[in-house]
Parts: sequence; C-alpha cells; structure tokens
Amino acid sequence: MTLKFPLNPVGAMCLLLTSTLSLAAPQVTSLANLKVGSEVAPAVGSSVAQAPSVSPLAEEIADYALNTYGEQTIAALSTLIPYKTIEPEGMTPLTHPEFIGFKAQLKALSESLGLDYSDRGYVVLIGLGEAEDKLGVITHGDVQPADASFWLQDPFVLDRESQPGYLIGRGTEDDKGPIVTAMYAMKAIKDKGVALNRRIELLVYLAEESDWAPLKAFLKDFTPASLNITIDAEYPVVTAEKGWSEIRLTIPKVNQANEAFSSKLARLALFRGGAFASQVPQQAQAKISGLDPASVAALKEKSGAQQGMRYQFTQEGEAISITALGKSTHSSTPEAGVNAVTHLAELLRGIRFARSEASLTVQFIQQMVGLGLYGEQFGDIAYQDDFMGPMTLAATLVKPNEQGTEIVLNLRRPVGKTSNQLDLETHKALEGWQAQHQVSLTGVETYWGEPKLMDKAPHLSTLLSVFGHFTDTPSPKPVAIGGSTNSKLFPNALSFGPAMPGVEYTGHSEHEFITEAQFMLNLQMYTAAFVELAASSGPSSTKLSLTKQASTSE
Repeated sequence: MTLKFPLNPVGAMCLLLTSTLSLAAPQVTSLANLKVGSEVAPAVGSSVAQAPSVSPLAEEIADYALNTYGEQTIAALSTLIPYKTIEPEGMTPLTHPEFIGFKAQLKALSESLGLDYSDRGYVVLIGLGEAEDKLGVITHGDVQPADASFWLQDPFVLDRESQPGYLIGRGTEDDKGPIVTAMYAMKAIKDKGVALNRRIELLVYLAEESDWAPLKAFLKDFTPASLNITIDAEYPVVTAEKGWSEIRLTIPKVNQANEAFSSKLARLALFRGGAFASQVPQQAQAKISGLDPASVAALKEKSGAQQGMRYQFTQEGEAISITALGKSTHSSTPEAGVNAVTHLAELLRGIRFARSEASLTVQFIQQMVGLGLYGEQFGDIAYQDDFMGPMTLAATLVKPNEQGTEIVLNLRRPVGKTSNQLDLETHKALEGWQAQHQVSLTGVETYWGEPKLMDKAPHLSTLLSVFGHFTDTPSPKPVAIGGSTNSKLFPNALSFGPAMPGVEYTGHSEHEFITEAQFMLNLQMYTAAFVELAASSGPSSTKLSLTKQASTSE
C-alpha cells in the first residue's frame, strides 16, 4: 500500500515520536499525548468538548477493547510476524508452507476469539454477526521481502527490545498489525453482546503486494459488503489514491570490442541497486577500474556532501568497489527516503567512462531521473493535481541480467492526464535519449494504473468523527495518498489508518514499525468505527444511504 504529503504541525509532532533516523530508545508517549490537533498535544480531556463526538456506546467499547485486550493484541501480532508471507517464487499462496501456516494461525486466533473463519483460497474471511448486510474491512496478509542485514534483529520476529515503545518487524504496519487490531475490535464488540445490523467481515487477501488478479476473480462470484473500510493506508480518511504505474526498460549489452574508446578512460564494470519495485532503494553498488588515486580521493570527498547517504569504498585489486547506503521507504512516498541508486549515479557524474552497459545505465539515471522525485527530467511527463498532489517517479530497481541491465521506474499518478498521454510522453522521452546515445533500449514496457476518487462514500463523516474524537482534532479533513490499496476494487470503500497523517509510513522499508501507542490508538478507533457503522444502536446505522460505486481496476 501507501502514502503521504508535506508535514503539517501535527505531522511534525508525530514525526518526532516515530522517526527512523535514530535508533536511540525514544521517550514513549502515552495515548493521551498521542492525540493530535495542535503542535503540542493536549492532555486527556483538555479539548474533548471541541472535537467531533462519537456515541457513548462506541466510546465505551473502544475503551473496553484497550483496557482488556491491549497487550493480548500485541501478543497475537507476535504469532503472525514469523510467517514469511512473501510472494513465493515458483509457488502460490495456496501451496506455499508459509502461507498455509499463516492461514492456520489466523484460523486458530479466530476460533479463540469466537469469530467465524472461512478459507476461500487467496482470500480469508473472518466475521462477526449474521446480518445479511455487511461492513467490509479490507486488508492483506502478504508482505514485502526484508533484508535482514539492515535490521537490528530478525525482521520476521516481533522486536520490542531494540527501541522500547516500538513494535518492529515486517508486517507490523503493513498489514499484519491492522489485521489483529481489527480482530480484537470485533472480539470486544462480541464480549459486550452488541446487536449488529451489519455483519462485520474482515477480508484478508494474500497477494496484494504482487498480484491483484486472483482478488478480481474472487469478486466476480462473491458479493462484497455494500460499505467498506480498508485498513492499509493512513488517517484521517483517504478519499483519493494515485494510480500505481511503472516503466520498465533494459539497457542492452555493449560489444566493447567494437567500441573505439581510449584505454585512458575509466571503466564502469557494474552498476546495480534496489530490492523490489515498490521500495525506494536502500543500497546500490558500482565497480570502477582505471581511476587514478586523485579521482578516488575526490569521489570520497564528494560523497560526504550528500545528505542522508553513507558510502563504503573497497579496493579490489586494480578496481574500486563503491557501496551506497541510503534510506528505504515505500515508493509512493519517495520524499521520505534517500534513494541510493540515484545518489550513487549523481556521485559518479563528471567521470568520463568508456562506453559500456553500466556507463549507459548511469547516464540514463543521471539524465532521465536525477535526484528529483516528480519526473522533472523525464521529458514532459511531470504534472500534478490540486488535491492528489504531484505524480512521483522513483528509480526502484537497477538489475543486470543476461539481456543487459533492467531499470524499473515506479510512478504514482494523480488525475489530470490520460494513460494514453502519459504513454506518448514516455516513449517520446525515451526516443530522444536513445537518439542522443545511439542505443536501442529493449524490453520497454509501461503500465498506467488508474487513480481513483472515493469521496462519495456515505460513511466518510462517521470515520472523520471517530478520528477527530480520539485525536482531539476539531475538523479533520480527508486526504489523498500515493499508495494504491484494494479499496479500488470495492464499493463505497474508504481507507482508515493505520498510519497517522504526516508521519513517515514505514511499510516496505527496511525498518518497518508502529509505535505501541499508535497501535493501541488504532485498536480504539477501529473498535469505535465498527460500532458506529455496524451496531443496531449506532448513530450512523440507519442514516446511511448507500450508493454503490462502480469498482475499478488497480
């Protein structure tokens, strides 16, 4: 999934609580101090009267969920994190042991909480209530890969020790944490015997990070809820998502025997970086031969001027190997990371290399991407929308293979341009670069996901009120995100958490976490939202006039 736009005072305050830039143990903030709405968070009760209200029933059960199941929810999360539900190479979630084990654990947890469980293959349904009408809660159980070398502890073991007050591990924010908070919210509602006029149905999809086709196929024969919440994004409420998009191309191999280059030129033998297509790269590597000592010294000095980057220079015989270490983040928020690929390419700017596959790769990154975040150098492709913000473009993968070096550019596009226009602009820019360098790119592929506005859903005001009440925010407003969630496939779907607005989203990064305080706040808000939207006595239960929105593709 996800996310974000420039920091406001609220975001600035929250960022202090959740910064990934320091591994020092933070001062743990209480739930009271996590409330937002001013630069300095108010104490409990100081501004409750000014904030939007929820029903007494919703508040009562939300508090019960927190006080009764807070620590149990964390314990349950620790049982889900160990399952490496990563896209299985050569297998599917239906046959891979990690996914089978994950589903078995979900079933055991459901049964222990008194919730019904149904295994539908790529989809697991966990429910409460028998009403024909439903409140859908959409999430996913698959996760992205994690490079253990960048983590203080095993990323597939819930880590509460490295940074007290933090829950660290792959899936804590995206999306195993939201799964267990939703399940314990349902358990609290069940404990209190609340009459439901909507069945609460948690839908856990197992290939959200890699393949939406099985979910689209499932929805052809399955009637989804008429009212849906996706818990895979951020607060207050997401009403617009950019379209996940991609440009792939390959820099072909160069027959250097036919190249009339001077032996005096430095030679770039290798340039690569990135782990997967939806992560801003944390690491990149280059290998150079033929650089004189003065040039190497100049590179080292230049590297120290790049903010947020670290470099390792290793002599390997006559060659020098350079490893660039940046900061990974979700590719929908490239501004939250430091791209190791683009910064390493920038470091090498000014060196005249002999023509090679690697040197052409570096030139492409330098000229077509640079250090920009919004496609400013990629022909005429850049644009923005007043609400959804600018299109982002990140070089996420540079991977040598048998055909050459594949480059993957991940984009998130707002409304404002058609896919046909973007495709024409892309190919025009690529044609210009090829003509300049007298090279023919191969394997050029483009994909333009559709952005979606979801501002007509009837439960928007209810979710805004829940967020406003529990965070003391007087007038919360809906937001747009760069991430692409399964909300796009469901009628009347809005995203609601788990990340706070303006706070760095850590899903897909190599330091994924959620603070314990935020985790508990999520438990309260999910519980209250479920009560308001599904309980027979909830203020919104009889007031919603549902207008079914047409589902769109990713």
